[in-house]
Amino acid sequence: MLEKYAELIVKQGVNLQKGQELVITASIECFELVRAVARQAFAVGAKDVIVDYTDEKVTRLRYENCPVEHFQEVPLYFAELKNQYALKHAAVLSIVSSNPEAMKGIDPMKIQTWNIAVHKTCQTFFDHLDMGIDRWCIVGAPSVGWANKVFPDMSDQEAVQALWQAIYKVTRCDQENPIEAWNEHRRSFERRVQILNEKKIKSLHYHNSLGTDLTIGLNDGYLFAGGGSYTTDGIYSFPNMPTEEIFSSPDRNQVNGTVYSSMPLNYNGHLVDQFSMTFENGRIVDFHAEVGYEVLKSIIETDEGSHYLGEVALVPYNSPIRNMGILFYNTLFDENAACHLAIGKGFGECLKNGLTMSKEQLLEKGINDSLTHVDFMIGTKDLSIIATLDNGEEFVVFENGNYAF
Repeated sequence: MLEKYAELIVKQGVNLQKGQELVITASIECFELVRAVARQAFAVGAKDVIVDYTDEKVTRLRYENCPVEHFQEVPLYFAELKNQYALKHAAVLSIVSSNPEAMKGIDPMKIQTWNIAVHKTCQTFFDHLDMGIDRWCIVGAPSVGWANKVFPDMSDQEAVQALWQAIYKVTRCDQENPIEAWNEHRRSFERRVQILNEKKIKSLHYHNSLGTDLTIGLNDGYLFAGGGSYTTDGIYSFPNMPTEEIFSSPDRNQVNGTVYSSMPLNYNGHLVDQFSMTFENGRIVDFHAEVGYEVLKSIIETDEGSHYLGEVALVPYNSPIRNMGILFYNTLFDENAACHLAIGKGFGECLKNGLTMSKEQLLEKGINDSLTHVDFMIGTKDLSIIATLDNGEEFVVFENGNYAF
């Protein structure tokens, strides 16, 4: 199963090409998957596989013992490494496995300060990912801490094994031919994407019993996408495994109302739960959180762009991950169990000819720009989404939490 998962990641996730380099970031706990991915990468003709191992416990020690000023400076070698691999068009794989409460008690501003500094100094690296120049993929692998959070009544070994089985299932690795299963999965998005892109939607109105009452405007020339995407070299890949969403980027200045979270958000080892945001003319003007208020505040105050939406994503309540009945405490998985939004950076691929535009041109067209992009889940079993079209007619997108078309 591990080898099937690794093959899927290499051939569908990053769709690694012969002669291309692969850069992997992963926890030391994930070394078995890293080695399996490396084997598969070299089997398809990788020029090289470079691994950047992390250690959650050491990372926590840094945050505990270093002042916030320490995280304002990014070592030159760190930035050079990332930017140079971007210039060489390496594929980028991130294996996530963090304990959802690994940074509990750590000042969230230290983490946010480091994230901002990294994005600024590694701008070439992130621009190549954000603008569809280089392929990237995020996948999951169990750690003991994460597995214990998801399955608290099991032993360490049982919990890790149960989480592996859940990951294999939601990534379709438990099927006879995972590669073909993902080809079919790709085709399953196409009908609805085509309908949404032909409807000439002006705005989407969200409403549910939690209190969500939010209207989101779409840009002229908006595009919905789903499953995977093409990079500028014309190669298709899946940036997220698993994925169940159809998404677009809204008009950053046309968001009004209040939205309530429907699931916890795990952000850099902190949990944020039972929170809401209020928007006026696109900008967040008020927010609340029963759990993790300071963390939410640090996310929203990353920069000016983090006060605006960068993504709207449609995921039916009756989805494979939701139906498993597992709360993963990991956004990669939980965002595919519910409709979600994201504050921060928008996507050039979600606008006609957007991948040929600069960040400044995209911003002018209404696509948000930011150093961050943070998804949060809002879908419920009674969520309704009503689209208003250019001609004034209404089109029901979601009814009772699921697609109405």
